[in-house]
Amino acid sequence: MQAQVSYREWLKQDYGTLIDALKLEELQKHFLRSRWLDQVLWMEGRADSARNRYYALRMITIIGGVIVPALVSLKLSDIGGSVIYGLTFAISLLVAISAAVEEFFHYGERWRHYRRIVELMKIEGWQFFQMSGPYRSYSTHADAYPVFATAVEEIIQRDVDLYITRVVPEKEEKKEKPG
Repeated sequence: MQAQVSYREWLKQDYGTLIDALKLEELQKHFLRSRWLDQVLWMEGRADSARNRYYALRMITIIGGVIVPALVSLKLSDIGGSVIYGLTFAISLLVAISAAVEEFFHYGERWRHYRRIVELMKIEGWQFFQMSGPYRSYSTHADAYPVFATAVEEIIQRDVDLYITRVVPEKEEKKEKPG
């Protein structure tokens, strides 16, 4: 039985095959792999990681938030009551920690941010590969390459600017607020 290839490995292979087929100089193909494809794969990984953390923390918060009131409503005495009391306390603590960690790290926001940027990078790549969109007026990939390289760098620059102006300052503002 053949081992299942991860989505990122599949992307790397698929895009690598496309890049190899392009009639570009080796240096330009190297750029495509080192800058565009590397960023696509890196952002895919970051998006997946942030999504998984977001879902895990949200599920703990949601499920724990449903279980705690049910446990509180139980009127047990003796050993059973002590166990339920301890369990309720532990789950309540887990829910609070989960909600606080998500609030601090904003995994949901990060997931959406990385997903948006990686999809923009993929769209730009596909338009370049297919000579569509802004590349349709060029007769070869070599002619369109400078426009593609510029577009990729602009996407990466917007990503950096957005991350620095929205994600990082938001956390710093929350720390600095007196309260």
